[in-house]
Amino acid sequence: MVDDNGEQPKWLSRDEQQTWRAYIDGSQRLLGMLNRDLTDDAKLSLGDFRILVLLSESPTGAVRMSELADGIVASRSKLTHQVRRMEEQNLVKRESCADDGRGVFAHITDQGRAALRDAASHHVSSVREYFIDLLDPADLKALRKIFEKVDAHLIDQQRR
Repeated sequence: MVDDNGEQPKWLSRDEQQTWRAYIDGSQRLLGMLNRDLTDDAKLSLGDFRILVLLSESPTGAVRMSELADGIVASRSKLTHQVRRMEEQNLVKRESCADDGRGVFAHITDQGRAALRDAASHHVSSVREYFIDLLDPADLKALRKIFEKVDAHLIDQQRR
């Protein structure tokens, strides 16, 4: 197998491959469990929950759709579809930006705030059970450092 430069890729060592697969399997299983618990307990998907959290953290309860897409690390088209569905459930509403008329803001509704409040305690219990309480403080610190480094690198790559 040859890469785009005509060179052999630097294959993963056995340890690197086991680490990579453990990350992929564990992270996908974790997100699946968190999503299942939120859906069962609060009738919200993990994606819905993340959007409501970001909107609730805004001083005005509103975030420009393009910034919201960046905040949840999703494409604008995927976010538009998701927000449209959430709008049908009266969790959010969209409004054109009064300043420029081109941008669109997503606003959290009172019903969205209530849904978020109801879901938060269930969600934090799941996060603790499936993740936080399994790790000691050194693990948490190392994991945060690792993913801050990975995230910063990926953000830098996207800017290129």
